[in-house]
Amino acid sequence: MTPPESTAEATKPSWGRGALYRGLVVLPLVAGLVTAGWIVADRGEPSAPAPVAASATEPAVSGPSVLEASAPLRAQEPVQDAASGGGSPLQQWADSLAGPLDIPATALLGYANGELALRAEDPGCHLSWVTLAGIGEAGTDHGRRQGTLMGLTTAQWKKYGTKISGIPKPTLTDPSSAAIAAGRALCAGAGNLTAGNGWWKATADYHSGSGMELFRQQVLGYAQLYATLSLDKDKAATPAVRATRFALGQLGLPYVWGGNGPDAGAAGFDCSGLTKASYESAGVSLSRTADSQFRSLPPAAEPQLGDLVFYGNPAVHIHHVGLYVGNGLMINAPTEGQAVQIHTVHIPGDDYAGARVPAKSA
Repeated sequence: MTPPESTAEATKPSWGRGALYRGLVVLPLVAGLVTAGWIVADRGEPSAPAPVAASATEPAVSGPSVLEASAPLRAQEPVQDAASGGGSPLQQWADSLAGPLDIPATALLGYANGELALRAEDPGCHLSWVTLAGIGEAGTDHGRRQGTLMGLTTAQWKKYGTKISGIPKPTLTDPSSAAIAAGRALCAGAGNLTAGNGWWKATADYHSGSGMELFRQQVLGYAQLYATLSLDKDKAATPAVRATRFALGQLGLPYVWGGNGPDAGAAGFDCSGLTKASYESAGVSLSRTADSQFRSLPPAAEPQLGDLVFYGNPAVHIHHVGLYVGNGLMINAPTEGQAVQIHTVHIPGDDYAGARVPAKSA
């Protein structure tokens, strides 16, 4: 749902103000496989003219308001050599991806060692380093914010981290020790983490307290981003990736009708306010409503990372937009009473209208 055309355009929100608002948000995130169905649109676009007058049969919905159980797609695998010396293949792998992924090489090396260790200890788990990297981002921005890298509780560390083969004295401050302990915690009783239900259970169990659903969505979104970039690191500096990073940073902020984000004086965003602000952060100007964005951008046969996905009747009116993050998922501001969150893009019976390309990928 989108606001009147007269709403002020967004400027790039600051993380500090966004984090302040996010800390106050008590609005629900739609948990996976719990609230399948629809969120009814209670506001339209009162001053945004559609090319054809809206009909009485136009669906009054905002897209699929459900996040189905999902796991990040497969990423570039770290090399088998788990040595951490400066000239080792694994170190070279970490060094080559650290810049494009915006992850410190020491942390990335730890995530890779976590995958390699669990590949040997619990091969049926199929843990990927991108899940560990998603946790590292969601918790402390890979150690750049205060706190331990993987956010392990004291109980988790005692159970999974005090004895690690090849590390004489494991510590929470050592990225490899922390990542291996986190991997063990994730794999404990979760089954195959390449399957949506297994990954869903593992991340819920890992961070089961307050804020679990926001944490899980942050991990999923960033893990998917890292998986995509690991396979095509040249995309890292494109507007599509920069816009995606911005949108991921807004997860948990409230839906605000007409909202352009904290720097524009709003606690959060509406759907097109979020997509517009995301692309403005990447230097790309978009029009202000879902309908006008849909009609001003070139179509995409299949959405790619950073493309916009739309809902409505193209012959009548487009009422909702999200930003595609890959693997059939979008970041969107759904409707009043909901936070900015990740949803499944397309489910049977919705009014999905297709994807549009806001900026070239290279």
